Amino acid sequence: MELKATRYEVDGHVATVWLHRPERYNAWTGRMHTEYRWILAELEKNPAVRVVVLTGTPPAFCVGGDTEALASHAERGSYDTGLTADTATPGFGVRPEFDHDFSFQFGMRFPIIAAINGACAGIGLALALFCDLRFASATARMTTAAPKLGLPAEYGMSWTLPRLVGVTRAADLLLSGRVFTAAETAEWGLWNSVEADADATLPAALAYAQMLATTAGPNAVRTTKAQIYADLLRHDVGASITESKQLMNEAMATAEYREGVSALRSKRPPDFR
Repeated sequence: MELKATRYEVDGHVATVWLHRPERYNAWTGRMHTEYRWILAELEKNPAVRVVVLTGTPPAFCVGGDTEALASHAERGSYDTGLTADTATPGFGVRPEFDHDFSFQFGMRFPIIAAINGACAGIGLALALFCDLRFASATARMTTAAPKLGLPAEYGMSWTLPRLVGVTRAADLLLSGRVFTAAETAEWGLWNSVEADADATLPAALAYAQMLATTAGPNAVRTTKAQIYADLLRHDVGASITESKQLMNEAMATAEYREGVSALRSKRPPDFR
């Protein structure tokens, strides 16, 4: 696919994906959506990739839907995702609940880390909330945006936000659409780390990604990610315990586990090749 609104690169076990319309502050379009899903499908097929970092080409992360697209929705009187029937479906087929935008990210084998390096609004924020971890610039200005446009909560934010920050704080952001910063919400549970500024955000996320890719077993990370999101939907602690014991039993027969134990006993870093 010819990439016009995104770009990506792979460095060892870590891939970086950029939303790439800097002249429009990376405003979201159907083209960007299509390219993003295509990139993730390609990365999912690459066994070397263990972690993905998602960011925006400066000066923004993603300011939400492109104003031209919003205007066309208003003229038409309905919403059009801009996707076609042959759009890639990364993460689909794991659970029916994940066969949607952007919950498909929960079904992917690798963690996705959002590096929010600037303005983040609307669908851009929804996308970040479906990432597994989030690093943000302290000064990044964010908003759910929808109420100011006369719209309800979009793309599952009424599901993700209450689970991340609680109902009271989620209601604040979803009902008001007010602008907030990562610094203001640093203690809310939204962020794994709040960095001093935009320039520090991507390097911090990449450093964490490299750590995760090289010191944690890839099979263990993949399985644990699947457990986290299955249990969010299952609400059955007994089933979680039973499944975890079975998964541990299976893991203990792998070379990855043997290497982890060997490294622990030898007091050296593990080599999960």
